[in-house]
Amino acid sequence: MASATDPCSFSSFSKCVTKHLNLTYHVDFDSHVIKAKVALTVEVLVDNFTSLTLDTKDLKVSKVTANGQAAKFTLGPKHSFMGTPLEITLPFDLSRGQHVIVEVTYETAPSASALQWLTPEQTAGKKHPYLFSQCQATHCRSMVPCQDTPAMKHTYYAQVSVPKELVAVMSAVRDGQEPDPQDSSRVIYRFRQPVPMPSYLIAIVVGALESREIGPRSRVWSEKEFVDKAAFEFSETETMLKTAEDLAGPYVWGQYDILVLPPSFPYGGMENPCLTFATPTLLAGDRSLSNVIAHEISHSWTGNLVTNKTWEHFWLNEGHTVYLERMIGRSMESEQFRQFKAMGGWKDLQESVNTFGANNPLTNLVPNLNEVDPDDAFSSVPYEKGFALLYHLEELMGGPEVFMGFVKSYIQMFAYSSVTTEEWKKYLFTYFKNKVDILNKVDWNAWMHTPGMPPVKPQYDTTMADACIALCKRWVKTKEGDLGNFSEVDVKTLSTHQLIEFLSLLLQEEPLPLSHVKKMQEVYRLNAFNNAEIRFRWLRLCVKSKWEDAVPMALKMATEQGRMKFTRPLFKEVYNFDKYREEAVRVFIAHRAAMHPVTSNLVAKDLKVDTGKST
Repeated sequence: MASATDPCSFSSFSKCVTKHLNLTYHVDFDSHVIKAKVALTVEVLVDNFTSLTLDTKDLKVSKVTANGQAAKFTLGPKHSFMGTPLEITLPFDLSRGQHVIVEVTYETAPSASALQWLTPEQTAGKKHPYLFSQCQATHCRSMVPCQDTPAMKHTYYAQVSVPKELVAVMSAVRDGQEPDPQDSSRVIYRFRQPVPMPSYLIAIVVGALESREIGPRSRVWSEKEFVDKAAFEFSETETMLKTAEDLAGPYVWGQYDILVLPPSFPYGGMENPCLTFATPTLLAGDRSLSNVIAHEISHSWTGNLVTNKTWEHFWLNEGHTVYLERMIGRSMESEQFRQFKAMGGWKDLQESVNTFGANNPLTNLVPNLNEVDPDDAFSSVPYEKGFALLYHLEELMGGPEVFMGFVKSYIQMFAYSSVTTEEWKKYLFTYFKNKVDILNKVDWNAWMHTPGMPPVKPQYDTTMADACIALCKRWVKTKEGDLGNFSEVDVKTLSTHQLIEFLSLLLQEEPLPLSHVKKMQEVYRLNAFNNAEIRFRWLRLCVKSKWEDAVPMALKMATEQGRMKFTRPLFKEVYNFDKYREEAVRVFIAHRAAMHPVTSNLVAKDLKVDTGKST
């Protein structure tokens, strides 16, 4: 077993492990707190066990018991991002193999980093408030005192009291509802998660939610304003689930629902078990963004079933998930489509490396996170450097079918557990025992522990990208007098994916002259596109070329949704346009209170504004 410490957690998992959590939540929208009780079933791993440490962050703890007896507790000093250790002393000794139920009564803080409380004005319906959580990576401790490390897996049960006009859903199987016996204006929703999972996958949403069935094991949930649009957008969910099962083995989580969140949700998606969270920026009306759902579905195997032991091994979650997502794309579309997406991913990786700097250790595939906030380390590196390594190994080992055989076997081998890079590598060498000589030639140190771009650039099939590359070259090379040669015909035959790629390629070049982007708008009418991926790249391109008309549109997109993939670069682009630097800061400060805490914290760092942590 690898070392029993996690640099992002105070809890020591060498002495005890959490087996089950039983949560009782009372969601209070007036004071923006959850009044709560959690009973942790803890298995003891050592003799003479008398104390344990849990992770907490901004929690008000009022009482702790162990097997029903009062237990002494102290809260240690507060760490800048890790929160506060909760030291519990048991009123008795335990021996290895015994269990104890530790119950903590507490309240969350209004500023809890896992929770975003939305006013009615911030929702689509404008009538009711809304609450959602986002625990990855280390925010669960701000809503549950726990061993907040992905090394630990447990089942959970929850009962959640909410105002009766609202609905609660969690990352678990729904287990009925009943009136709250304490308060007739409230209702209690129950949930059970029988599959052991890490704390970062605990998730809750409370709002005026409706749902529609989209498959035999799937519903889509959202406010009623989005629900039919979402049902249309995600109608291929069952096909994707079946495709994933053919590749990776049976889906073990029972239900696979999708919840479309309000616009401030900071990520494209979050793979909460039984209930994937998705950004409303996916609702483009053209089903082109299904790769986000393919990605979240893939996490049901890589990430949720087999989990990185600490956040330093995050690439095991994300690299394999991108690999699986692209294999789903290969089955549903074509091998050329997979190659095309892989090329796009390589460009995203290049952009991340440029942003962090090629010598930045956070661009290592396996970074050292000692005293590093995992939120600050988040980038496309674990996704795309991870995928590039797996693709490189696929080529060395004999192609997609052969390598997918390994991935499926790896999932079976480590299902229901958490792994390190070392364990993954050892299994790779065991599985391909007849090809060890080839594996030994891989420069593992360069791939794993060296910053910057990978040591090998795969040669991807460019068939689908060629039209995008050619059109990009034309725009870069054309002189101002020849702009009349462009017309709407240029983009007529391009798919949504190819149009996105064309704009991505232009973003890698020196900024186009202003005359060029104005002409591009005239002939391609890109301002009229609602697809978020297209609009985001187009507005960045315009701001880079110093087209002043695009600045208000870029700031509007940066603030009317909160997906960090869009919001951070749009703010940065306007900030880098000297004339509008102060405007970028002004708009950020004006919208800051309505933003998700993780987003506002990172944008503040990008714009060099005082971060005022946990505002």
